[in-house]
Amino acid sequence: MNTPTTTTRRSVLKLLAASTAAPLILPGRLFGADAPSKKITIGCIGVGWQGGENLQSFLGQDDCRVVAICDVDESHLNEAINKVNGHYNNKDCKGYKDFEELLARKDIDAVCICTPDHWHSIPAIAAANAGKDIFCEKPLSHTLSEGIAMVNAVHKNKRIWQTGSWQRAQASFRWAAEIVQNGYLGKITRVEVGLPSGHSDFNGTGNDKPNGAAPAGVDYERWIGPSQMMPFNPCRFHKNWRWNYNTGGGQLMDWIGHHNDIAHWGLANPEFGCGPDDAVGPLEVSATAEFPAKTDVWNTATKYRIECKYPNNIEYIIAGGYEEIKGGAKWIGPNGWLRVDRGTLEASNKDWIREIQKLDKAGTLKVQLYNSPGHHKEFLDSVKSRKRTLTPVEIAHRSQTPGHLGYIASIVGRKLKWDAVKQEIVGDPEATALLSKKMRSPWHI
Repeated sequence: MNTPTTTTRRSVLKLLAASTAAPLILPGRLFGADAPSKKITIGCIGVGWQGGENLQSFLGQDDCRVVAICDVDESHLNEAINKVNGHYNNKDCKGYKDFEELLARKDIDAVCICTPDHWHSIPAIAAANAGKDIFCEKPLSHTLSEGIAMVNAVHKNKRIWQTGSWQRAQASFRWAAEIVQNGYLGKITRVEVGLPSGHSDFNGTGNDKPNGAAPAGVDYERWIGPSQMMPFNPCRFHKNWRWNYNTGGGQLMDWIGHHNDIAHWGLANPEFGCGPDDAVGPLEVSATAEFPAKTDVWNTATKYRIECKYPNNIEYIIAGGYEEIKGGAKWIGPNGWLRVDRGTLEASNKDWIREIQKLDKAGTLKVQLYNSPGHHKEFLDSVKSRKRTLTPVEIAHRSQTPGHLGYIASIVGRKLKWDAVKQEIVGDPEATALLSKKMRSPWHI
């Protein structure tokens, strides 16, 4: 028997029938999993560049409803609220500058987090603890230790997680991983992951503007949040925050969640000794990198090369700025090689590609990977089914791990031994100290 405080499907329907106001949006958890009218309620935290694109994608989905927006920049906040209200032709979307207020709402099922890297872990962990499912942009975390904490929080609270590394939802990347996992190349001996180098000026500000006052309507204290307080500089603000280690991780960390994620996907076959889901990870990591001065506005590595040893003696290279390491993910085995990048799928044997496309379509592969409907729709489907996504939190964490370790190895200047089970650097206290950063008070995880 239901107690007086229990919300039942019948009571919800009575509430709907009695309502004479505008249509009432109720959290999806009140309905059964098979309810055709169920809409997942979403709050968006961070709606600038990529956050705005993800917001637009969720607005295009029929089985969700965006009900709240949070951003510390009033111009982004107001623009997003107007977009949501215009889409639904009402004024129901509520705006917040503090994500804690958004997470306190019991009527929100899921959140989309698209903040700068240094602001991923705190709201993500808080969202998991608040019982929200989470869509979050890559890379997973600003430090490796933050990533471990995020994985633990999501698992502890049994939350659905989707990482915004959308490449697994594209046919060419799925075909590539299927070719590798189905053994066309034989057991993999070498992997090459090519990432961008240098810095990309997304705002046209350059890197030589003086410090000054933050734009009107921007809560800069909140924007810096847990990172070290630095004077406002337009060159390390929106979009270009990637190029300063206080808030981002340079090209290495901005892209490792894409191409290294795909490289790991191809290795996620237990026969290779690395999977499933790269549960083992690298055993050894060494790296070199070229850095601007630490005091420069843009101080992230402009050229880097990370050399890892994976189980089964797989030689694993991640590099940016080396012509011989082409962009994307490349696997090499005794039978040949295969490389995939955005707009490119090539192999030493072109017949592999034609055959895998045919078998994938027929669904007759020995290792058949999930054909995602798109990572936003896939996330919503998983929220309803409670089945994990193609890029859950643990996958995102493992995909970024060699990038974090490579950065540390380049700083200390020596090879690191990595215990992937305990997720610890072995016998190197100085390197271990770099797995995390002290957060500015009062922020912590």
